[in-house]
Amino acid sequence: MNRATLADPPLDVARLRADFPILAQTINGRPLVYLDNGASSQRPRAVIDAERRYAEEMHANVHRGVHTLSQRATDAFEAARERVRRFINARSIREVVFTRGTTESINLVANSFLRPRLKPGDEILISWLEHHANIVPWQMACEATGAVLKVAPINRQGELDLDAFQALLSDRTKLVATAHVSNALGTVMPVREIVTLAHARGVPVLLDGAQAVPHFALDMQALDCDFYAFSGHKLYGPDGIGVLYGRESLLEAMPPWQGGGDMILSVSFTGTTYNQLPFKFEAGTPHMSGAVGLAAAIDYVDGIGLGRIAAWERMLLDYASERLSAIDGLTVIGTAKDKASLVSFVLDGVHPHDIGTILDQQGVAIRTGHHCAMPAIEFFGVPATARASFAFYNTREEIDVLVDAVTAARDMFR
Repeated sequence: MNRATLADPPLDVARLRADFPILAQTINGRPLVYLDNGASSQRPRAVIDAERRYAEEMHANVHRGVHTLSQRATDAFEAARERVRRFINARSIREVVFTRGTTESINLVANSFLRPRLKPGDEILISWLEHHANIVPWQMACEATGAVLKVAPINRQGELDLDAFQALLSDRTKLVATAHVSNALGTVMPVREIVTLAHARGVPVLLDGAQAVPHFALDMQALDCDFYAFSGHKLYGPDGIGVLYGRESLLEAMPPWQGGGDMILSVSFTGTTYNQLPFKFEAGTPHMSGAVGLAAAIDYVDGIGLGRIAAWERMLLDYASERLSAIDGLTVIGTAKDKASLVSFVLDGVHPHDIGTILDQQGVAIRTGHHCAMPAIEFFGVPATARASFAFYNTREEIDVLVDAVTAARDMFR
């Protein structure tokens, strides 16, 4: 469930902010206003403490040791996998592969699942809204095989043209890969419709969930996609840890992408027997403390309630959109009806990088540039945008500081 109910108590944001040590500092003599959550969210003390406990009490290599510390580390690592499984409602832990992040998860699918199946003239269908991590791996696969990358268009609001998307599906389409939420514009993609349309033609679907996972409850069985990728550092967890969900039947048929320790059962000079799922995709020593921290982040978010988080962030989005849109000379880029909690904008006569620098002097952290989504930004005829992205620990008062700082930046260039 993503919706808060009348029985749900409102968020005590002041109390929640106290869980994040980094938010208490000042930047350039001003209280930090952290509005760059779309790039990386901050970590609560519960996550920091979980990683510290791992380092202090149980650090050892997993799966391969009989001594007590190795067994503790293995138990914690595999408990984290089960925690992820429950969080996304996968059918089995065999469907939960730990990776370094969304980018590695997508590359794993590109190299292990798709590339061996492609031949010249086959097609991969993505959208105009994708992050580079959901463009470049498919381009590389096409270059290696002679396949063709097709791109579904968007409208001026930054929404997918679903009719055009459907028209691009064909017997040549071997994979659909789209964002769940656009990192550049905040557009929430019609993923259920995308999955339904693709599956009607027997086409598997990968969803880039990096921007969705901190905002929405996920249910892989209900969503019915074939692959889903996300990162811990967007979910108030550690960096360097991510997840690839894959339908078990597909993962079972896929060859390993990387070779090394832990992804094997036996090795000889005449041949190798690969490990069972999910371990055959986890070559080498994994990010064990990262997995423990990710589990702690999931516990923390679930303790708050994703429905309550979504309701608070919806209020922040509406308030920020209204206040920013009222600034003379400011244009919001991406006005989809269904958006996650971020606002991308440009300001007449002021380069976004200058906006970011001026805001930093006021203690306000935003992201500027093309957000690793150059085609999406260039579609709107601008070289870059300023992007403010919100989390549940942000407040209306922080948005007021943002608005005042943006207004001051505009006035400096007039």
